[in-house]
Amino acid sequence: MKRYLILEDGSSLAGEGLGSSIISTGELAIETSNFGYQEALTDPTNAGKILIFTTPMIGGNGINAIDYESINPTVKGIIANDVALNISDNENFQDLDSFLKEKNIPAIYNIDTRALVHRLTKAKTIKASIMDTNDEHAFDQIKALVLPKNRSASVSTKNAYAVPNVGKSVAIIDFGLKHSMLRELSLRKINATVLPYNTAVPDIKNLRPEGIIISGGPGKVKEVQGELRPILDNFYGEYPIWGIGLGFLVLSDYLNFQLVELPKAYNGTNYPIINDLTKQIWQVAMNIDCLVLPNSVQLELDQKYYDLHSQLLAGFSTKNKAIATAFNAEGAPGSLDALQIFDDFVKMMG
Repeated sequence: MKRYLILEDGSSLAGEGLGSSIISTGELAIETSNFGYQEALTDPTNAGKILIFTTPMIGGNGINAIDYESINPTVKGIIANDVALNISDNENFQDLDSFLKEKNIPAIYNIDTRALVHRLTKAKTIKASIMDTNDEHAFDQIKALVLPKNRSASVSTKNAYAVPNVGKSVAIIDFGLKHSMLRELSLRKINATVLPYNTAVPDIKNLRPEGIIISGGPGKVKEVQGELRPILDNFYGEYPIWGIGLGFLVLSDYLNFQLVELPKAYNGTNYPIINDLTKQIWQVAMNIDCLVLPNSVQLELDQKYYDLHSQLLAGFSTKNKAIATAFNAEGAPGSLDALQIFDDFVKMMG
């Protein structure tokens, strides 16, 4: 079935439809992972995006329910060069087309993704729609679209819930957390309670946690400052705090570090960072559009992690028992190089 990717500049690309047949509109984003398309599809940080996969083919591995990063994906669509329509016969795996139909996600393949990526790198954002036609009405629709604000609120849990274990107790503020992060905490016997994005200071105090995690998510710093500033005012320096992704940005902003917009947002795997102390290089997964200008940091930091592409600060730890990482230490998809961050956070809790 022929479908069209309509861009806000009035151009369109024709390809073969896959998955849901709905009309869907979102923000184009380049997904650079060469593997782990399922994790990218189900990552809440990709909410509202139409993902352009740069790897030549996706779909060959099928979909395994164990690898979901969230139960209900919130991506608006996917664009691929080619798709493997058949997978090996395994009752534990689902083919990509069936998964996309089940989750109501449209896709287009047989698209020149390389050319599309080149176009996107020259623009800050491009709105796009997946449609059945490329007529004037379709272009009018995409021009009129206003991208939603505060997407973290839409993907955050509505009610607090427990992820029980027998070790240290941690409160997690959910702006779009990944299941793999919870899994890594569970492996370290962390007794976690996941809280909504708009949780209040008394809610955290009542839990008497030994640490706080501010999860990653699809929002912007200014959209979540109102919820997080009172929490940081009360708990920064009292409890160990780990900010991930969006949490990294918020914690950096709170410490008056200058955030610098990347020329092209990082959305994928194998981004090299270096530990300034040990000179060890990790390949990490990131889904972020800003990092920290090193010269703006006035605090003495225990650890610093620099992005080797931009030379900007992509992670740090402070003497007030705070860790911030622009990258996802659990990978998923991506390497497991940065798993040490989980152990560092556990050690901070004593």
